[in-house]
Amino acid sequence: MPGRLFLTTPMDEVAAWLGEESPPGLEEPPRRNIAPGQDIVCLTQAGFQRMRWGIIPVGRVNARGRPVMETIVNARSESVFDKSAFIGVGRAVVIVDGWYEWTGEKRRKTAWRLFGGEPLIFAAITDVWNAPGGREVAQVATITCPPNTDVEPIHHRMGVLLSREDTPLWLTGSEAEVTPLMVPWSQGRLTIEQANDVDWQGP
Repeated sequence: MPGRLFLTTPMDEVAAWLGEESPPGLEEPPRRNIAPGQDIVCLTQAGFQRMRWGIIPVGRVNARGRPVMETIVNARSESVFDKSAFIGVGRAVVIVDGWYEWTGEKRRKTAWRLFGGEPLIFAAITDVWNAPGGREVAQVATITCPPNTDVEPIHHRMGVLLSREDTPLWLTGSEAEVTPLMVPWSQGRLTIEQANDVDWQGP
C-alpha cells in the first residue's frame, strides 16, 4: 500500500512516455520521498494538474450518515464505488517511479523499494477541498487492492497499477468499465530491493 512514493524521472519524459503534452509550469525536481500531505503532479481527463496527496473529506459522510474524519490517502478498490464517502469523486492517475514499504518491528524496520522497468501508473480518485478563506485545494487518493505474490511477503495491500493502454479508460470509462482494472499487478513485473536511508529520507 503506497505510503511513500518516489519520482526522479523528469516530468517532460513522463509526459512523452504517456503520449501527453508536457505540463507547462509543472516541472518537478527529483523527489525520492513523496509523503502524504505533499503536492504531486497527477494526470486527469483535463490534463496534468498538481494535487495534494490525501483527501480531506469535509462534508462527506459514511453509510451511517456520520462525518468521515480521517484524511483518505488510499481508498480500497473493493468499496471505492460503493461507499457514500466517495460519491461524486473524480478520477486521475499518479505517475511515479516506485514506492516504499516497510517490514519488521518499530526501531528495527526494513525499508523496501518497489519499482518497474518503466514509470508506474497508480489509479486514483480526486476531490476538491474548500479550504478556509475560499481557497480550493485539489486532492488525490490512490486506490489499493490485494497484493500480488511479489508484494505479499512485505504488505497485505498494494496500489492498483494501470498499463499505459488502460489509462484513458480509467480516466473516462464508466464504473462498470473500470472495475476490472482494479486488480493486482501481474506477477514478475516489479523489482523489490532493500532501500537505504538516503533513498527514502531524501528530498
